[in-house]
Amino acid sequence: MNTLYSVKPAQDAKAPASARPTTPATAATPATPATNFASASVPRHLARGAVGFGLIIGSIALVPVAGPATLLAAPLALIAFRGCPTCWMVGLAQTISRGRLERQCEDGVCTLTKAHPAPATGEEPTADAPTRTAA
Repeated sequence: MNTLYSVKPAQDAKAPASARPTTPATAATPATPATNFASASVPRHLARGAVGFGLIIGSIALVPVAGPATLLAAPLALIAFRGCPTCWMVGLAQTISRGRLERQCEDGVCTLTKAHPAPATGEEPTADAPTRTAA
């Protein structure tokens, strides 16, 4: 599946060299940069989720035993989730899909295509590092 976005050309010298896709902004949905909730790896993200959900469940379950003071542990889950449980779920989807899609922009038109497989070097590809294909 290819998705096309139109790209607005840079207006001044301070604009970055790489073009970002733009969508028309309306009064109801202003154009804002996307927030990245992804982790470095899926196991690390799942560990953050286990800590977050453990803190929430533990703080509620321990109220009859230790009193309402245990509810003070629940806000610590927000740190593990980087926001809320929904933010954690969005981050899980971002972490799983990282490196599987690639955006290519040519002549003011950007396309979203399936990424080329990275060479087996033992390192995980990052979003900033370009991947090379065998010639």
